[in-house]
Amino acid sequence: MSQILLVEDDPIVRLAYTKVLRTSGLELDTASNGAEALEKVRHGQFDAVVSDINMPGLSGIELLRAVRELSLDVPVVLVTGGPALETAVRAVEYGAYRYLTKPVDIDALRDTVHRAAEAGERARRRRETAAGAPLPALAPSEDELQLAERFDAALERLWIAFQPIVSGGRRSLFGYEALVRSDAELGRPDQLLAAAERLARLADLGRAIRARVAAEALDAPPGALLFVNLHARDLEDPELLDPHSPLSRVARRVVLEITERTALVEVSDIGAKVERLRSLGYRLAVDDLGAGYAGLASFASIQPEVVKLDMSLVRGVNGNVLKQSVVRSMVRLAEELGILVISEGIESREERETLAALGCDLFQGYLFGKPARGFLPPVL
Repeated sequence: MSQILLVEDDPIVRLAYTKVLRTSGLELDTASNGAEALEKVRHGQFDAVVSDINMPGLSGIELLRAVRELSLDVPVVLVTGGPALETAVRAVEYGAYRYLTKPVDIDALRDTVHRAAEAGERARRRRETAAGAPLPALAPSEDELQLAERFDAALERLWIAFQPIVSGGRRSLFGYEALVRSDAELGRPDQLLAAAERLARLADLGRAIRARVAAEALDAPPGALLFVNLHARDLEDPELLDPHSPLSRVARRVVLEITERTALVEVSDIGAKVERLRSLGYRLAVDDLGAGYAGLASFASIQPEVVKLDMSLVRGVNGNVLKQSVVRSMVRLAEELGILVISEGIESREERETLAALGCDLFQGYLFGKPARGFLPPVL
């Protein structure tokens, strides 16, 4: 069972997080401040650390730095009530796993910490193996066999929904994001991804998605780009880099949108793989900028042509001065690097108008069209 250290100075918040994480199957230790947490890290073994940033004494950023001096591969999830670009840059420097903004969505907290714990467990297993303690191969459990059957059924009934991306200034279609769906039991994208990771079948899922997008690409409106989500570990799949693969045949119309960027550290020769993709005609995008520090950290390794502002920054941006400041800073940074910015999750005209005033031109969200079968025209 994964061992997590939770660091939170507010006792009410700490109690709430503890209940959520323990009921989701995680073994939890807690600390009420950064100094106490650091002492526990020095004398214990944790698969992940979850820490508030703004704490008296040793802050979350300072704790992260101290943890990195002890271990380079223990994932640290940061929680903040006031995201700022300066803090993000410092967290990138010290290798934060991800951060969540308060008030924290419970499902996001649970999912993020589980993923961080899994990454920490993999790192620990690598250390144990390197130290000469090979782990025994285990036969698949009955639960895994049943999950594999449901996963196969989901792949057979997999389909793609397309959501439009528009240019506000030109009032025209820019492209579509391809979103995976299935009519089987594992119908939601998060369920499919979780099953693929547990079964070590990310390559099967990635290939199925890319093949279906390629099959529908010929029906896309002329000039519209297709944004296809790509798990970082898909970069290890030779099929992705094959010029004869289905998606490579339409690569010049495709923007590969990197997800799960924290897994990029496990990809070998990432620079060569990125250049290979570009030589095939693909462009690259980083999603969820503003949702986690990994978005900024991936700039150096991916050097994307496109970034997407996370919907946590977009929602209600018209009434939130802090969000406006963060968006303005990120748009300015992207412009300096020659990167296009897409704001996703837009649901109101007020959000769109505010984002346009902050320098954004490319938009995605229910205001312009919901994900649907086929390439439906956007609402402009």
